Amino acid sequence: MFMMIIFLILIVMGILWFFRFGEIAIRKTTKSKALETLAERYAKGEIDDEEYERRKKKILEDI
Repeated sequence: MFMMIIFLILIVMGILWFFRFGEIAIRKTTKSKALETLAERYAKGEIDDEEYERRKKKILEDI
């Protein structure tokens, strides 16, 4: 009985850990991709310095 309770607690902790840190990993990936795309557009000359900095700041604040 005691082992079953411990097992259930470990399962619940694992699920909570997955949702908490899984979401963080997704956010980091999304942020990295957004910054990469922004840097590419800046390098191609599609946006100027001011627009680059404004969007970069927005990306880092939102995520």
